[in-house]
Amino acid sequence: MRDASRLEGPVFPVPYVPTLGPMHPDTITPDLWKQVIAVSGTGRFLPHDKDARWGGTKVEKVLGGTPETGVATLLDRGHRRTVRLHLYDDTDTDLDQAFDQAAKLAAEFGAERAVLVRLTSDAQPGRCCRIQLRTFAPSTETPADDGVIELAHLSAPVRETWPIFAEELAGEGFAFLASQEQAGALDGPVLTVVTDGRVVGAIGPMAIRPDPAGRARLLPQYFGVLPAYRGHGHGRTLWRAAMSWGHRSGAAYQLLQTELDGASDRLCRGEGLDTLGFVTTLDV
Repeated sequence: MRDASRLEGPVFPVPYVPTLGPMHPDTITPDLWKQVIAVSGTGRFLPHDKDARWGGTKVEKVLGGTPETGVATLLDRGHRRTVRLHLYDDTDTDLDQAFDQAAKLAAEFGAERAVLVRLTSDAQPGRCCRIQLRTFAPSTETPADDGVIELAHLSAPVRETWPIFAEELAGEGFAFLASQEQAGALDGPVLTVVTDGRVVGAIGPMAIRPDPAGRARLLPQYFGVLPAYRGHGHGRTLWRAAMSWGHRSGAAYQLLQTELDGASDRLCRGEGLDTLGFVTTLDV
């Protein structure tokens, strides 16, 4: 593969940077890519890496490539390695050839898994997610957040239901979030909805970090409602409360990645977010 550090000119036609994920289109420049390459393999985070909030070390590095040929990365979690081949295309890609390339890279770097990550302007078959943009402006109407309570402000009896809620939504990341909260490692509040004396929905943590251009970016949140309580507007209430928090806190925008046609995707589409592209993951 061509040395990724030699990349020049316009980069990444879909606003997604390998190892960083979705980024605002205005921030994706050759200089940003040089920063990615400079820290790749060192374990350090760039200041604008959304994963830096959790501390530790960066576990994904760039192996090489360009947007034209495909950018390969290695995700090394210690117990498991994954090669990811990022393809930027809006044409009929030769997937068989791409699968073969990813499989060869996995064998070369001792990875147990290989995946293709297709970045396109249109939805594709597979596990497809939509990249969405919510822009805040001084004139933006601030949604109401009635009925939403910060986790830290819950009464003691309701607070005791939080670990149960987190375990029930462990597959959506809340078990991890609860462990971070218990360790005092959260970088912002978690917003909750309470019904029947228990936590039934939550979104958070709410935090802002500067993007590569220095603008305030509202970071992605864990977001979920218990299955038995869905369909009653709790998700929309939480999302609007989160947007209200971001607006009051001076965020310029938020980027989200939502599963195509999933509940969060439909909610965000209904709230008027802009679609910037699609991310489709295919196992090799």
